[in-house]
Amino acid sequence: MTTRVRKTGGAGAPQRLANRATLAGVALVLLYTALISSADAITKFISGSFAAPQLYVLSGALVASFCLGAEWLKSGSEGVMDAIRTSRPVEMGVRSCATVIASVCYFYAFKLLEFAEVFVFIGLMPIFAGLMSGPLLKEKVSLAVWFALGAGFIGIVCLFPEGVHAVSLGHLIAFGATASGTLSMVMARRIGQHERNALAQVFWPNATLALVMAVALPFVFRPMGLHDLFWIAAYAGFLFFARWVLVVALRLLAAYVVTPLMNLQFVWMVIMGALIFGETTQANVFLGSAIVIGSGLYLIYDQLARGGIVRAGGYKTLAAEEEASDRAAPAE
Repeated sequence: MTTRVRKTGGAGAPQRLANRATLAGVALVLLYTALISSADAITKFISGSFAAPQLYVLSGALVASFCLGAEWLKSGSEGVMDAIRTSRPVEMGVRSCATVIASVCYFYAFKLLEFAEVFVFIGLMPIFAGLMSGPLLKEKVSLAVWFALGAGFIGIVCLFPEGVHAVSLGHLIAFGATASGTLSMVMARRIGQHERNALAQVFWPNATLALVMAVALPFVFRPMGLHDLFWIAAYAGFLFFARWVLVVALRLLAAYVVTPLMNLQFVWMVIMGALIFGETTQANVFLGSAIVIGSGLYLIYDQLARGGIVRAGGYKTLAAEEEASDRAAPAE
């Protein structure tokens, strides 16, 4: 009898798996930017006619229903409860509350400001993520990364259509939206370090959003036509897939790498702002976008050069499982 031994790939296997996880995470973030920008365009459109509770009661309930429906199609009725079960209820509560605050703030920021002005503040997310990742995720941010984040911030300053001196209520609301939105994403990564149930991270924030907004809905309700309901359903669809994709991406990449990549939303919003809302993009917006995108690409390079900063137990676990599978393979 001849025994055949399979090669495990040697010491380079973890490096290859880390790079693969990094590239997969980057692709997911790019997909997220397209999906969430589409949802935000609908938000700006809806905000001109309706109050925030009317959008979020319907969309939050729809997204939560999509989560249950997706799990029902995948595992049947007995697996639905598993889709929304979490082992980190405190962190999930913080994420849900931060999502509610961010959603409401972004709604009114879009109502008060132009797209370019709102998305300027998204550029602050890497800075917030870098500050939050230390105490919340125990992730070390290197000095080189801080320089890249600083360059990204300079790019954000360039994106102000009329300079940074014109601070208004809309700008303050957008700032609050960015802070709470970053907290929600960092908590998603924290939860992802302990469990792999991505649907639960989409279900609970949206169910919470629908319940909280339902309290205010009777005071602001306005009749809606089928056309309006269609746009809200479309918004819910884009949002569902965007948040699902983001949760998976945050399991693969460090938070301070994900957030600079999310600044590619500026590119989408320049296109949508021009085609849909007739907004004119100035040269400083393109300059700032180039600086922001450059800093994001540098962070990807930094991650690849250091073997990938994937989720704790991520590529190392994959490598261990591969080796365990090789050891368990029967001899022929």
